[in-house]
Amino acid sequence: MATFTALYDACVLYPAPLRDLLLELALTDLFRAKWSSYIHDEWIRAVLEDRSDLTVAQLRRTRDLMDQHVRDCLVEDFEELIPSLTLPDPNDRHVLAAAIRGRADVIVTYNLTDFPDKALQKYGITPQHPDEFLLHLFNLAPSLVCAAASTHRARLKHPPKTTVEYLETLERQSLTQFVAALRPYAARL
Repeated sequence: MATFTALYDACVLYPAPLRDLLLELALTDLFRAKWSSYIHDEWIRAVLEDRSDLTVAQLRRTRDLMDQHVRDCLVEDFEELIPSLTLPDPNDRHVLAAAIRGRADVIVTYNLTDFPDKALQKYGITPQHPDEFLLHLFNLAPSLVCAAASTHRARLKHPPKTTVEYLETLERQSLTQFVAALRPYAARL
């Protein structure tokens, strides 16, 4: 199993297309994926604010499936670190605390300004946009990443997506560099 560890911030676990791809990639053993119950609570709250058609029970089921299917993913016992941490948004300290306790190398987040390099470097952690993170994975193991993306796309049933539609969906998640790298491999998706 890989030792490189990525902690997923709540903002990459919602929207669902990105979350599902990141979870599929976590099963490749290219890296270890981590999150916490606090992070779960945060993405679930965000979904419920935007999607009145979904229920807490449905999202808790998703949470439970995530925890069951990704080995050693849940970071615990980090709460005592929170008060000692300083970030631009104090509400993000739980993410950094979980990253520290989970021995993460990167925090995968859209909110790079909330996790300044200066605040994270003393812990050996780097903030990384999901586009950059996925591009690094692709450059490391294109075949594994294409296989994971193919599996992810094949699971989409409501509605199913053509390869072009799938890539457009990923592009709408601000994954432009990653999608550009995937396009030449479209036949494998």
